[in-house]
Amino acid sequence: MIYVCVTARNNARTVGLLLWKIRQVFGQMNRECQLLVADDGSSDETPDVLQRYQRALPLTVLTRTRPGPGGCYAALLEEAVRRSDRPRRDAAVLIPGDFSVSPDGLTDLLRRLESGADLAIGEAPLPRPWARRLVRRLTPWLLRPGIRVPGVADFLSGCLAVRLVAARAVLRERTEALLDADGTAGRAELVARLAGAARQMAAVPLPAGAAEGLTSESGFALALALRGLGRSTHVERPQPPAPAAQPTEAAAKRSSRVS
Repeated sequence: MIYVCVTARNNARTVGLLLWKIRQVFGQMNRECQLLVADDGSSDETPDVLQRYQRALPLTVLTRTRPGPGGCYAALLEEAVRRSDRPRRDAAVLIPGDFSVSPDGLTDLLRRLESGADLAIGEAPLPRPWARRLVRRLTPWLLRPGIRVPGVADFLSGCLAVRLVAARAVLRERTEALLDADGTAGRAELVARLAGAARQMAAVPLPAGAAEGLTSESGFALALALRGLGRSTHVERPQPPAPAAQPTEAAAKRSSRVS
């Protein structure tokens, strides 16, 4: 089973269309999914939109979550893990409710899991505002020295697919709170913590969505938050072991003489 987890906060204009598009994508793949949405205290019509879509889609809305993005991610992953009876096979897909990422990219994320990865990280196109574009490029450097995840260029898309066995391991380790960071920086911390529990991971390019997203947080504030996260948190994914060197023909001959 695939659990598609959506974080929503004042996304009344986009979340309904996003959910309907997700259902279409899974229908084209001939795959079954369950939709989980965590409403992070929306003050617009988002709750009303979700209530209407509950009548037409396999949708569960989580409204009593801990405040902030970290609480939403924790509630969504906990619910997916609770429902699954095969965490090594089942997966959760996380996508933001602002339609900044197109659901069309979910197909490639799931293909990476089917190929053996425990974590597939979506990398969205670079944002148009120059400040956010710069922060996006500098994020791996801003997260040092505490967070190092080789091979990941985009920590901020908010879109990824994770095998539930890896998500369960992180939830068991982080018993008090899943994330220390708030806001968009929490997306980077989530990527790092899941990467630390994944045996194999992959980065997957994503198509652009219908909205820019994340416009309420300035690039400067985000850069400061990422810098603070890198100095206060230690999450490092170890480098994969180097393949064993193949013996040369001369070394093989010497070994055969000795034996």
